[in-house]
Amino acid sequence: MFGEYAQSWLNSLEVVHDSRVNYKGLMNNYWMPHLATMPIKAVTPMVLREVVARTEWKSPTVKRAAIARVKAMFRAAVYDEVVDRNPAASIQLPQKSKKQVDPFTVEEADKLIEWMYANFSRCNQVFAAFYEFAFYTGMRTGEIMALRWDEIDLEKKTAHICRIVVERQVVERTKTKYTRTVMLNSRAISALKRAQEIAHYRAVQKRRVSAASPYVFQPSGRSPHMKGPTTPSGHFNVAVESLGIRARPQYNCRHTYATMCLMSGMNAAFIAGQLGHSTQVLLTTYAKWLNSNNDWMELLKLEQQLTRKETPPVTAHPETSKTHIPPEVRD
Repeated sequence: MFGEYAQSWLNSLEVVHDSRVNYKGLMNNYWMPHLATMPIKAVTPMVLREVVARTEWKSPTVKRAAIARVKAMFRAAVYDEVVDRNPAASIQLPQKSKKQVDPFTVEEADKLIEWMYANFSRCNQVFAAFYEFAFYTGMRTGEIMALRWDEIDLEKKTAHICRIVVERQVVERTKTKYTRTVMLNSRAISALKRAQEIAHYRAVQKRRVSAASPYVFQPSGRSPHMKGPTTPSGHFNVAVESLGIRARPQYNCRHTYATMCLMSGMNAAFIAGQLGHSTQVLLTTYAKWLNSNNDWMELLKLEQQLTRKETPPVTAHPETSKTHIPPEVRD
């Protein structure tokens, strides 16, 4: 049966937990209701097209992801010799919609950070330090929540990124499965020092008897680490609303850092390595900002060429050794 093989295939996938949950959701929501009890060999291209046509898709992105999953499942079924051919091979994937990158400006970022330091209680200023670090390292929210002091080298000004918070738990991996070392600029170092001060303040409070947290950005409650993105985002949204800044998700802190680096003329490969993705992803995602830094320089080259053509050269007459002005420019 389709359902039995699909379940077996999902269980065999070598993917991280959150990806497996996402794949199961797509299969259970969009394919199982129609195909679960059908013999897998009875699923034809026409059957799949009918399912696609009858389904009310949440978005083009979800539709694309669901079709991609069933294509992958049937490729595995062909490999396992469960079916002779892939009936999903001819199903066209919807065009991938490009997400619009909408970073904060540097001025907006600094206003938000300053407001949080000025208006949050001493313990809650950890969220100000959190976002100063986020804006000036470009690290993912889950990576910052899982960052521990033993991965920070203040002397070398580096942070080793090797874990992430997923579903309220710290997982010993990153989103891409690859660890990386992030070089810390002065603002990131400043955020860490503020976090140290806040941790010390918490430790010396008489009512605090729990052991010091190994995590850099411990929330104001009793948990040793932030368990989900809603914890910092709630404080972030308060600052955004109070300052009247156009609302954007906290993930855009990462976009802010990326565009800030590109507009500073930094090497694209270096920026990609710091962010933890490929250079191609960086160039595709941030092409607008990659070009903006050089556009006026390119136009200046043309202006210089035009200037040379508009001003005829003044030459010496070969016979008289006097200055010779071309006839076309005489009065």
